[in-house]
Amino acid sequence: MRRQVLLFVLVLCLRSVLGQVTYSIPEEMTKGSVVGNIAHDLGLDLKRLKSGKARVYTGASVEYIGLNKERGVLLIQERIDREALCGETTPCALHFQLILENPMELFRVTVEITDINDNTPSFTNAEKRFEISESAVIGSKFILDKAFDSDIGLNGLQKYSLTPADNFLLKPANQADRSKKVEMVLQKPLDREKQAYISLLLTAVDGGEPQMSGTMKIFVNVLDANDNAPTFAESLYKAKILEHSPAGTSVTTVRASDKDIGANRDISYLISSSERIPDLFKINTKTGEIILVGDIDYEKMRRYEMHIEAVDTGGLSDSTKVIVDIIDVNDNNPHINVLSRSESILEDSPPNTVISMLSVNDPDSENNGEINCVIEDNIPFKIQSTLNGFYTIITEMALDREVASQYNITVSCSDEGVPSLSSSVTLTLQISDVNDNAPVFERSSYEAYIVENNTPGLSIFTVKARDADWKQNARVSYILEDSSVNGVPVSSFVSVSADSGVIHAVRSFDYEQIKDFHFRVKAQDGGSPPLSSNVSVKILIQDQNDNPPQVLYPVQTGGSLVAEMVPRSADVGYLVSKVVAVDVDSGQNAWLSYKLQKATDRVLFEVGLQNGEIRTIRQVSDKDAVKQRLAVIVEDNGQPSRSATVIVNVAVADSFPEVLSEFTDFPHDKEYNDNLTFYLVLALAVVSFLFITCLVVIISVKIYRWRQSRILYHSGLPVIPYYPPRYSDTLGTGTLPHVYNYEVCRTTDSRKSDCKFGTAGSQNVLIMDPSSTGTMQRIQSEKSILDEADSPLEKGPLLARVWQSSIGCNSPM
Repeated sequence: MRRQVLLFVLVLCLRSVLGQVTYSIPEEMTKGSVVGNIAHDLGLDLKRLKSGKARVYTGASVEYIGLNKERGVLLIQERIDREALCGETTPCALHFQLILENPMELFRVTVEITDINDNTPSFTNAEKRFEISESAVIGSKFILDKAFDSDIGLNGLQKYSLTPADNFLLKPANQADRSKKVEMVLQKPLDREKQAYISLLLTAVDGGEPQMSGTMKIFVNVLDANDNAPTFAESLYKAKILEHSPAGTSVTTVRASDKDIGANRDISYLISSSERIPDLFKINTKTGEIILVGDIDYEKMRRYEMHIEAVDTGGLSDSTKVIVDIIDVNDNNPHINVLSRSESILEDSPPNTVISMLSVNDPDSENNGEINCVIEDNIPFKIQSTLNGFYTIITEMALDREVASQYNITVSCSDEGVPSLSSSVTLTLQISDVNDNAPVFERSSYEAYIVENNTPGLSIFTVKARDADWKQNARVSYILEDSSVNGVPVSSFVSVSADSGVIHAVRSFDYEQIKDFHFRVKAQDGGSPPLSSNVSVKILIQDQNDNPPQVLYPVQTGGSLVAEMVPRSADVGYLVSKVVAVDVDSGQNAWLSYKLQKATDRVLFEVGLQNGEIRTIRQVSDKDAVKQRLAVIVEDNGQPSRSATVIVNVAVADSFPEVLSEFTDFPHDKEYNDNLTFYLVLALAVVSFLFITCLVVIISVKIYRWRQSRILYHSGLPVIPYYPPRYSDTLGTGTLPHVYNYEVCRTTDSRKSDCKFGTAGSQNVLIMDPSSTGTMQRIQSEKSILDEADSPLEKGPLLARVWQSSIGCNSPM
């Protein structure tokens, strides 16, 4: 194939001292095709191309040729169209430079683009019409349009041919003058009666391989003499045209015929209508084509009527009527008119409540004027068509202002034209509030703390309720509900601010009297009728260290002196006494600790930090003083700490006389006065009387029991011995430090038992009267040991150091 041969790269390498190389390639080579081996042609090494960073510089926007430095060849990068690149200019070439660096070198490269037969000869018009009188003489010339071929040389246009060649011959134009027209010459007279129309085919052929050609049809109308008037083919022409068509648009073409020939057959067309027609339409006087020259609008005028006349050169004429219907174009948006609307609506309005009425119209016709209206967004409203062009907007469901207080209702109306046109309008609707929401507290219940001894009026905390309604319906007032705390109205304890919900303390609270209490607060809105809700509130009183410790034992007397006795045989850890104290506070405020503040002999006694037990820390010796005075301080764990001090007198002795001789010299808190001796004598007399009375009573009871036992013995009934319980030591954890053991020994025959009571068989308490000079009183308690252990506070000054003695019982053999 010739085309394949032309695609072969023809390389012509010209070397010169100027460093220039030229290549010749055909157009339309595929991308990646090799143009030439530039490295070989310029005598360059491939390493030189790489080290010199060889590149192609064209300076053009499109780089058709590229460099492959690996192979040293020039490649096609973009398809080359010679006709687009150079047109008819010859020769057609690409000029660019090959640039190298280190050292810098510049080589000129020219690539000539050769033509290939890739374009077909073509005519500007596909057909040509002639009107030739049958009286035309032989040799008459008729000029034809010349064909055009973008190729050059042999690939360009070479010759023409005309078929059939019965009446006409073709006279080709001079090839040296490409602008000259081709002429068609009449070689045989025309006979209209035999052949009124002649159809010819003009063919243009190029010289390429393969050969290409183009054709144009030629129509010859044979004219007759002027013996007939023009006649329109139709008495009525109808045409349609789109509104807003641009000026110059062809509406229709009217045609009149004349059987005559020559000049008598020449017909001129004109519009005979008046008014606005000449401003809108014009007719080509020769062709009868009616052309639009003005603006037409379907909405202003939908049909135009005009009369057209056809006149030949002889003055003969005919007329016809043309009706032009304007085709509607969808060029009008729907027009929305709000007839009535509501600015606001109650939220409890029932569904299907009308909120607005609209009128919508579109001046377009048919589908272009068919309108559909919808409401945009997902909102509880819908639009309904009531009459033709009238719509109502209604509520679709129940509204809730708390969900949405305002709606922007956008109504969009669109026609059914192609493309569809639309308009929209937005209505703002306010939702009026209805009191349909009760206040809601932020919590289901409240719990607050307040420290005791607060100042009245102190703000404790705040309850908060919110109402989802609006304005007055959302205005919340707080009310303290009626209730009582331990029979006292709660209003005497706390109050609540009606506006803010702040809870205030009405009184000063005492943790020791009340630790917590409950009440309820009601939140009520300002609607009509009002809605309310309540919440439970618990106030917890927090303890404050406002009470000092209270010493229960030993009891501090105002006039008498109480002493604890410690035998000189007491070993290390001997329990001397126990300080018992309480604190009415709670928590760490009631945690008590005991410390020895002062002591006559600090190395002899110690106090338990937690239990207040006073014990010996070494062996008691004979050298220790008989009288010992201890100051014990009791402190709580509050902040700040509170304390109490108790004085404990301890007698270190084995007998009462020794104690008596020493304790008469104890210092006293009060000074003696002149009447002290009188009071001492009076007290001694009273004590002596009481002692004698008690002795008589005891002897009487003994005699009574002895008589009863004699009666029981003579009665012969069995004797059941009775053994009192033995109480084990509780390690001094009670109020009193020691237990009391009673032992009764009897024989089977109780009448012969011999009971001996020791000197310490009952509780012994030393009471030193500071107003006497060594007088000692001894009181024997008649109460049981269990009563004394259970009620230590009832003993008063009698609670003192008690030690254990045994009761010896001898039975005769």
